[in-house]
Amino acid sequence: MAPNDLGMDAMESLQFLSWSSEGPIGTVWLDRGPVNAVDGQMYREIKHLFTHLEDYLPDARVVVVAGRGKHFCAGNDLSEFQTMTPENAPERMREVREAFFAIYDAPVPTIAAVQGVAVGTGVAIASSCDLLVAAEGARFSLPEINVGVMGGAKHLSRLVPQAVVRLMHFTGDLVTAEELLPHGGILKLVPESDLLSSAYEVARGIARHSPVALRFAKRSLNTIEYMDLKQGYEFEQGLSGELSAYEDAKEAVNAFIEHREPVYVGR
Repeated sequence: MAPNDLGMDAMESLQFLSWSSEGPIGTVWLDRGPVNAVDGQMYREIKHLFTHLEDYLPDARVVVVAGRGKHFCAGNDLSEFQTMTPENAPERMREVREAFFAIYDAPVPTIAAVQGVAVGTGVAIASSCDLLVAAEGARFSLPEINVGVMGGAKHLSRLVPQAVVRLMHFTGDLVTAEELLPHGGILKLVPESDLLSSAYEVARGIARHSPVALRFAKRSLNTIEYMDLKQGYEFEQGLSGELSAYEDAKEAVNAFIEHREPVYVGR
């Protein structure tokens, strides 16, 4: 199979991602040892899996994104920067951003579970998710300035204020999850042994809701994130009207009024 030919028959050929599911909660593992540094093939695989998420995790209402081994993701494979030129950079950069955007645009909520380091690309992957749970001692950085490239600052701005983004971008230094926690981008900071169980606990709190409503909520939040108040609220109201055509919407309100647990059918 050619590197750019990741079609629907690619499910058994993905080299650097693995996936699993338990009921309505799916997990996608970054799985390129030893430190989950991402190369061109892995970027293409990320785009493919998240673009076709329903084929890999058909029952998932929430997806946890985690890293195999000691680290979540140690960034871009640096050997690829050695061969980058102004001529080949546009195509390479397109593949990189399309991978991140595929995670951001996933149709269901996503939760990053970060241990070890999340560096450069690791920061972008984690902040492309909707929520982030971190292990104690996890470290984050934008090291691009150290290796002669740019990128990651806009993604980091989803997690921390602009002054912190600029400090991390200008210095390239590692910053601990403990230091970043007060800024609000990290939902929970837990012992590393509890990382996945804590991420799944958050996922269960989300997955109890209608799969239809969750997809509407994800679509709504992504669309309104950078809108102003009036435009954003008008968009949300429009989705309420659209959602009212679904059985699950009526089941939600009826169950609430009748003081019982809802029974969702996914339509």
